[in-house]
Amino acid sequence: MFGYVRYDLPNLHVKDVMLYKALYCGLCRSIGASCGHMARSGLTYDTTFLSALLHNMTGTDIEVERRGCFGHTVRKKPMAKVDPLSEELGALNTILIYYKLTDDISDGGRGTAKRIWFKKGFKRAKKRYPALAELVERYLAEQERTERAGTSSPDMAAEPSARMMQAVSDHFLGEKASPATQGLFYDLGKWIYLIDALDDFEKDIKKKNFNPFVLSYGEKTREALLKEHGGEIEFLFDTLFYSMRENLAGIRFSFNRDLTDNVILRGIPLETERVLKGEPQRAMSVKI
Repeated sequence: MFGYVRYDLPNLHVKDVMLYKALYCGLCRSIGASCGHMARSGLTYDTTFLSALLHNMTGTDIEVERRGCFGHTVRKKPMAKVDPLSEELGALNTILIYYKLTDDISDGGRGTAKRIWFKKGFKRAKKRYPALAELVERYLAEQERTERAGTSSPDMAAEPSARMMQAVSDHFLGEKASPATQGLFYDLGKWIYLIDALDDFEKDIKKKNFNPFVLSYGEKTREALLKEHGGEIEFLFDTLFYSMRENLAGIRFSFNRDLTDNVILRGIPLETERVLKGEPQRAMSVKI
């Protein structure tokens, strides 16, 4: 569910690499401010991207300062200053991590001990941002109902997650929300759900977990799945990529959009290609 939203480093300007790293560190601090220091270990690339995207869409300037932290006490690093937007995004990160671990536990996996690590931060996030927490809980409950119903269509199975991201965008953008922003976040939510399901295809067969690709195409190896139905699956993702490009064209950004365009137009398709090939995910360095 997490870690798929990545940039394409070879085609990213140095200034944007530095901006991303500053946002990553700034979001880590923001999680500490809104949810406590223990919750900082759940920081994800996905929420870092949302920070870049929503700061730009809302016209919220990103101030960068050099400072140390508990992980880098000697050498100071460029970090985005904590602001109200990044604090609430930190809460969103913690809420999603907590529910992801809860889902892992219900699927018979590990996570009970790790979830305890985020329990206090999760409670703080719910108390401080009740509307955001209620929004996430509502759509995750709908996602669970959809999966329990055994929905075999990958497109329909991803619908609750897609609409959750759409609702999250409306929550943060307020009056700056538009059909184009709603469409883009809807596409992002659907892509994250589908790429995670495709990546977990063989694992879910083994564990007997819900997976719309398994229900739609049957239990088989990933190689056989792509050999028999690769064209259909690629078309599903290509349709999403086209929609993302169309929605991006209709959005007015306040600042330079090189970073977010790189992630959406290059990073996401490359990550899709990686999953389709069954290649392992590479670590994405954020060290400076």
